[in-house]
Amino acid sequence: MQPKILYFAAAVLLSGPVYAQKMNIKTLPYPLTAKGTVTDTYFGTAVPDPYRWLEDDQSAETKAWVQQENKVTQNYLLQIPFREAIRQKLEKLWNYEKYSAPFKEGKYMYFYKNNGLQSQSVLYRQLDQNEPEVFLDPNTFSADGTTSLGGINFSKDGSLAAYQISEGGSDWRKVIVIKTADKSIIGDTLTDVKFSGLAWKGNEGFYYSSYDKPKQGSQLAGLTQYHKLFYHKLNSPQNTDQLVFGGEKTPRRYIGAYLTEDEHFLVVTAANSTTGNELYFQDLTKPGSGIVNIVNNFDSQQQVIDNAGSKFYIFTNLKAPNFKLVTVDAANPDSKNWKDLIPETQNVLDVSTGGGKIFAKYLKDATSFIQQYNYEGKMEHNIQLPSVGSADGFSAKKEEKETYYTFTSYVYPPTIFKYDLTTGKSEVYKKSGVSFDPEKYESKQVFYPSKDGTKIPMIITYKKGTVFNGKNPALLYAYGGFGVSLTPAFSTSNLILLEQGGIYAVPNLRGGGEYGENWHLAGTKLKKQNVFDDFIAAAEYLIQHKYTSKDFLAISGGSNGGLLVGATMTQRPDLCKVAFPAVGVMDMLRYIKFTAGAGWAYDYGTAEDSKEMFDYLYKYSPYHALKPADYPATMVTTADHDDRVVPAHSFKFAARLQEVQQGKAPVLIRIETKAGHGAGRSTAQVINQEADKWAFMFQNMNWIWKP
Repeated sequence: MQPKILYFAAAVLLSGPVYAQKMNIKTLPYPLTAKGTVTDTYFGTAVPDPYRWLEDDQSAETKAWVQQENKVTQNYLLQIPFREAIRQKLEKLWNYEKYSAPFKEGKYMYFYKNNGLQSQSVLYRQLDQNEPEVFLDPNTFSADGTTSLGGINFSKDGSLAAYQISEGGSDWRKVIVIKTADKSIIGDTLTDVKFSGLAWKGNEGFYYSSYDKPKQGSQLAGLTQYHKLFYHKLNSPQNTDQLVFGGEKTPRRYIGAYLTEDEHFLVVTAANSTTGNELYFQDLTKPGSGIVNIVNNFDSQQQVIDNAGSKFYIFTNLKAPNFKLVTVDAANPDSKNWKDLIPETQNVLDVSTGGGKIFAKYLKDATSFIQQYNYEGKMEHNIQLPSVGSADGFSAKKEEKETYYTFTSYVYPPTIFKYDLTTGKSEVYKKSGVSFDPEKYESKQVFYPSKDGTKIPMIITYKKGTVFNGKNPALLYAYGGFGVSLTPAFSTSNLILLEQGGIYAVPNLRGGGEYGENWHLAGTKLKKQNVFDDFIAAAEYLIQHKYTSKDFLAISGGSNGGLLVGATMTQRPDLCKVAFPAVGVMDMLRYIKFTAGAGWAYDYGTAEDSKEMFDYLYKYSPYHALKPADYPATMVTTADHDDRVVPAHSFKFAARLQEVQQGKAPVLIRIETKAGHGAGRSTAQVINQEADKWAFMFQNMNWIWKP
């Protein structure tokens, strides 16, 4: 104990007030969650589901349970002596102007800006060198800042705009159409739009996608099975909108549509899962022309990124798991006629266009390098980035001479660059205003072996001079699914950890897209355990190399990452001190029963597929795998308007975890109100949740937080 007392005294002298740890926080009794007798049978195996009743998020019983759980959680958090100080610190760190990269629509440049602590970012526009003016302020959409701008699309000449609003974080959107000159509203507000872009056809109307709204009482959790593509003609009622694709003739779970920049072609993508899509087009220059199929299966991913007359530029991973860019004539678009323009390489490719140029955006070990090509496939520039990190942007209209991109890393705050398309040179356009000195911190990438020997990359970030003695608080964050790539990105919230001498580590697990489709497939269905093994091995690497130890390690992940944390906890409850499963998929037998969950089957498989698949899912499903054990201190997080991963997953998992917890560590569930899966939350909601996370973590690590 003596070294800790001396350290505490030194901290007082050097840092001012230090918040002594409150060792014995009194947790209120957990709610006595009723257990039902529901049992399902899969391939002869009876599976009890005692907390099935919590799936009804509209019932009085569930609402009462939510209130009781939130009372327990808030009572615990209020007792943490430094919680409010952390919140105030975060608020101070967050209070700087934040900008998006600008984009051109009509004669105006548009950009988003948040003055620091505004609930939602404001959309501005600027004409030449005149002062910017507010174009749309989402902070006026609701009194509490929980209604957000979910996207905006402009007609080609910039005279019209259609924007989506999300209420309480829901994926269900409303669409409002305005004239940009005076912002006057045109026609009625469209309702019940979900997972949709808005694709203008001239100034007459636009295409959008949606589902039939679930029946009354299950609007948030009800199945959204079949997407439909509509055309909305301005100043006409929504119930007269024309069905263009989908419905009974071509039932598909996800349908997207967009027009080529010259508006000659409508492009339609259709899919039944989150991976793989059909590709269609319609020639809008020929009245009455039908919708033509290019790819008629879901075995690969593809999209038309541009056209030059009748020549299509198609981005695809057909027979190219790391993706490539091909060309084909619209008259004979079958894949057998495709010609490589930018061939597949060992690095994963993404592409964008701007100023008549093609930008090849490669990932090399989960970091960016960019090349500029012309439309004949000739490489013109290797774009020099500031350092190792992530670059996003490089999109503009064909007539533009410059474009913009944002560069960031774990130690490089987001900085906007202007890029000259002719010279290939970049210049700083807008620096971040965050109070952060990157010279004091560093990130390094390591490669560690997973259980089967596969090398997994991980980026570890910390303060220079940190002593690796196993006593540093560490947060291990990952995702590992759906081909999603985690690339380096700055986090204001993480400064709370780094300033305490903490470690932030992000491994690129299998299931992600960092090394292409093969890497993704290596973490799906009957190979999903690879993802959990990769994550566990990352934790063991950090402990083995003294970055941290079990007593100072927290694991975190959201959505599919919430599943990752839940599965890791049940398989290795001894691995860490704290766990943060956020908006997770926790019931792997019933996830297909809610919203668009059936679309995740490509990654997960379903309990109905086969006995082998059922047995595999049943074994790792976090809700079902919980057994009496000494689990880490856990704060489950979800939200009442999450209609993507419904809160029932987290409700059932938390109820059972509270039931089987054998240790003394707390098991809490934090249920945000007027919030969804994550997007659109107000700044205050974000700051409050982050403050609660850090306070809970430090408290349960017995860490003395130094302001």
